[in-house]
Amino acid sequence: MGPIPLLLLLSYTAVSVVCGVESEEDYTWHLRKVPQVLNKRTVTLSSPEFKAEAKSALNGTCGIECQSRLPLASVADLENFLSYETVYENGTRTSTEVYFRDFDVQTEHEVKKDSHSRRKRQVYGMDSRFSISDKQFVTNYPFSTTVKISTGCTGILVSPKHVLTAAHCVHDGTDYVKGAKKLRVGILKLRSKRGGKKRKGSKRNKRAAEVKPSFQWTRVKHTQVPKGWFREVTDDVAVDYDYAVLELKRPHKKKFMELGISPTVKKLPGSRIHFSGFDDDRPGQLVYRFCSVSDESNDLMYQYCDAQPGSSGSGIYIRLKEPEKKKWKRKIIGIFSGHRWVDVNGMQQDYNVAVRITPLKYAQICFWIHGNYADCQDG
Repeated sequence: MGPIPLLLLLSYTAVSVVCGVESEEDYTWHLRKVPQVLNKRTVTLSSPEFKAEAKSALNGTCGIECQSRLPLASVADLENFLSYETVYENGTRTSTEVYFRDFDVQTEHEVKKDSHSRRKRQVYGMDSRFSISDKQFVTNYPFSTTVKISTGCTGILVSPKHVLTAAHCVHDGTDYVKGAKKLRVGILKLRSKRGGKKRKGSKRNKRAAEVKPSFQWTRVKHTQVPKGWFREVTDDVAVDYDYAVLELKRPHKKKFMELGISPTVKKLPGSRIHFSGFDDDRPGQLVYRFCSVSDESNDLMYQYCDAQPGSSGSGIYIRLKEPEKKKWKRKIIGIFSGHRWVDVNGMQQDYNVAVRITPLKYAQICFWIHGNYADCQDG
């Protein structure tokens, strides 16, 4: 699908939220205590080489079926996976070990496997993506939270100075990608086509003052990536940790979207998710989509959203009601990892894969954003 009218899109999204609702209680944000992911030790490492090539589609991923045959990770394993690297704009790098407090391993393993079947990823006949053509709409919430990463990916604003994206947009599992050395984030803003003041009553000057969305680019101060994404730490479950947080050099003034802990598919309105990205096949356009989740594990979601390279790193979000309020609120519950070839019973099949924000990941990302645990106790 191409550009669509604003009212039609609003109708679509409204239907997607309320469709199939059994009761208001079914679709409410249930806040709960989250574990603490505490820094144990930080050491300085040598500077990265920044020689890796960014890849839009990754092969050989151990997905839901493959991971179901693996033993559950121990607490020690999870502490290793959630330890992380920080790379600064001057090229210096540190490694931080973490440990957990108030952690119940069962909260990370709440998804019960079903035996339902799935279809593999494809663009299903008619392309279900919507280009947001309204120049005012594209720079308003929630679409204004979507940003472009200079390495060719998408991200989402999660604070006045932080962006959540996919780890593979900055690191290939072995080294940081070339573009990560001078990483930038583009935020869509309305700008005049030509400068200068316009005079009242002048059609010529009115045309000159017409505005259009364009990117305002901001340098990244530092980047944080969990070690679970690194191949020397883990290979089979690396896709579970395909997320990264970028801190901007200067704050933006846009409304950002809050984090949330991913509910199970049964607790998603209509079993649907939403996300927007900058797909490569539609240059200069912000592309929105919503679709059903086809399968999930404790860390991953397979979904039917049509997507192209460039949309990787998009923030997956849903709308649920706030407790004891009538207001619906959007929160980010995952990160779109992208189109991946995954191992299914020894065969490679392609799916669109998203990383779920679990209680541990919520605690870690929240700490990266706020720098303290006082703001990260409930998710």
